[in-house]
Amino acid sequence: MARALNAVKSSGDLKQDFPALHRPVNGRAVAYLDSAASAQKSQYVIDAMSRVMTEHYANVHRGVYTFSSETTIAFENARQKVARFLNAKTDKEIVFTRNTTEAINLVAACLGQSLKAGDEIILTELEHHANIVPWYFLKEQKGVVLKIVPLKLDRSLDMAAFERLLGPKTKLVAVTQMSNALGTVVPVAEIAAKAHAVGAKVLVDGSQAVVHLDVDVQGIGCDFYAFTGHKLYGPSGVGVLYGRYDVLNALPPYQGGGEMIEQVTFDKITFKEPPYRFEAGTPAIVEVIGLGAAIDYLNGIDKAAVRAHEQKLLQEAEKRLAAIAGVTVYSTAPERAAILSFMIDKVHPHDVATVFDQLGIAVRAGHHCAQPLMKALGVAATVRASFALYNTMDDVERLAEGVHKVKKLFQ
Repeated sequence: MARALNAVKSSGDLKQDFPALHRPVNGRAVAYLDSAASAQKSQYVIDAMSRVMTEHYANVHRGVYTFSSETTIAFENARQKVARFLNAKTDKEIVFTRNTTEAINLVAACLGQSLKAGDEIILTELEHHANIVPWYFLKEQKGVVLKIVPLKLDRSLDMAAFERLLGPKTKLVAVTQMSNALGTVVPVAEIAAKAHAVGAKVLVDGSQAVVHLDVDVQGIGCDFYAFTGHKLYGPSGVGVLYGRYDVLNALPPYQGGGEMIEQVTFDKITFKEPPYRFEAGTPAIVEVIGLGAAIDYLNGIDKAAVRAHEQKLLQEAEKRLAAIAGVTVYSTAPERAAILSFMIDKVHPHDVATVFDQLGIAVRAGHHCAQPLMKALGVAATVRASFALYNTMDDVERLAEGVHKVKKLFQ
């Protein structure tokens, strides 16, 4: 099971729980700094998923035999774990999806049926494409108006501009809680309160925040909250949509098929209550159970110590890079977590990432599925280093070393 974090700052104890991090890359131990794209998996999660497949795999909610009963119990236990992790009122508010993208598309498809031309949806310049494109579809299909909250000079969200955009036509505010490209933390509870005051619903993209912050959906007051398993040290292929039960219960189904129905005839079909109404077909059984195991792992760690550790890594990385001439850091908002985006003068981010890989350092280079944000920053792409609970000060040292190597090669 998980180790305590009290020694990770110096020894990196938690790194031992993640087998992939012990594979050398180009002759050096890997410095994995791309957890914002997808996090590594602990042996605990790997073992939990393996046990399902080797001991009792079967389809869920269907069979009356032992394998099916055991797998169904494990599957639904995972739903309860997610509900507690988010502080949802009930596990009936937890819908399993493939990822955050599908969760947001589910809301867009279902809620979108009630929208009409002229209705307004508010987004921000910080959003991932997954929280832009589904709403753009509604703009094209229904004439919905998209309004965009800009950033301030310090790259925090302009809350005064947000308030000016709110109005009687606002039907939804869809906002990230933490930027995947900059690490900027957004005051989502304040946004939810202001949006509800004008009768709008609120969707929060929590893909990054659920990893690095303590998330309380009741405290936030949002109507929907979405996140993905593979960033939360769990498997890919599974995500979560939290929805307030009364809001979910008022929505039509997302997809049709098995599992989500009560009765089917050729004349009339009735549907199950949430969450099953939104889970058509065989789900990602092993992956859902793996997500539950990832939450177990995280619950076995001192979360406050994790947050402090990640912040210390981020602050030290910022300090190191700020001291290097020709490096521009874009992660500058007063409230930010675990992500550092930067550029090296006259060097394309892809070239930076290639040199880093030769040194065994894994970073992300590109627009990070946030092209409108890149436009607002005045760049086409950045280099992104993202920190996780298994990173150490040695990884920060390696990052600075990589920057110096790039400068030596290209400048």
